[in-house]
Amino acid sequence: MTQNLLGGPPPTELPDNTEARTALENGVDPIEVAARHPDYPGAWAELADRAFAKGSVIDSYAYARTGYHRGLDQLRRAGWKGHGPIPWEHAPNRGFLRALNALGRAAAAIGEEDEAERCKAFLRDSSAAAAEALAQ
Repeated sequence: MTQNLLGGPPPTELPDNTEARTALENGVDPIEVAARHPDYPGAWAELADRAFAKGSVIDSYAYARTGYHRGLDQLRRAGWKGHGPIPWEHAPNRGFLRALNALGRAAAAIGEEDEAERCKAFLRDSSAAAAEALAQ
């Protein structure tokens, strides 16, 4: 666990979904992973990234929004109170952080500037390392 020396909320670390993570790592189509594990934000983030790369911005937006909301549900169950660190260094958090980044990217692409800026700020506030790693 990441140590909090600033006195704010403790970092939130999501549990690992080993089966879903391993399936993606082994090349299982993320559509199949999302169908088997609809609560796994990593599958939705992967779908969002692939759709965006193909120019399917609306599909990317929808996949990213799904991953974002599934991740928020998990964060709340893990004790997150709506703010505080969500460390990129904790690998199970990466699906949510990637979905958040993808949502902001797709929002910007369709002209939803307020949402794009909110996502960008949320990502930066949650994990500076994620914002840096996912910078486009």
